[in-house]
Amino acid sequence: MSKQKITILPNEFTIHRFEATEPIPQKIFESKYYWIGKTEEELSVVCDSKIKLNNSKSDGNWSILKLVGQFDFSIIGILANITRALSEAGISIVALSTYDTDNIMVKTIKVQQAIKVLTDVGYIVD
Repeated sequence: MSKQKITILPNEFTIHRFEATEPIPQKIFESKYYWIGKTEEELSVVCDSKIKLNNSKSDGNWSILKLVGQFDFSIIGILANITRALSEAGISIVALSTYDTDNIMVKTIKVQQAIKVLTDVGYIVD
């Protein structure tokens, strides 16, 4: 199977943590790209860093690398191969998945290194 194309989303992103009982902050919908995750323990939100939310825990300066295309659930190892290469290079990630695709967050300070690592193992980074 040929390697996938990866694109880097514009802007920097911040991960915000809220209590599980808190409502989803409406301001996140101002972000062109946002991600919401909720468990019994917490509500996590990723959105453009320009959007300021009123919460006690957040971590900014993230870039998002998006795997281009829709991937069938039967395709195995796409995310594992990418995270393995980045892990071996000492680059931490946060994975965000949707029904159709996977997104990988890396600290913006590490994005150029991540591009080199992924290009070196055969991915096409745009």
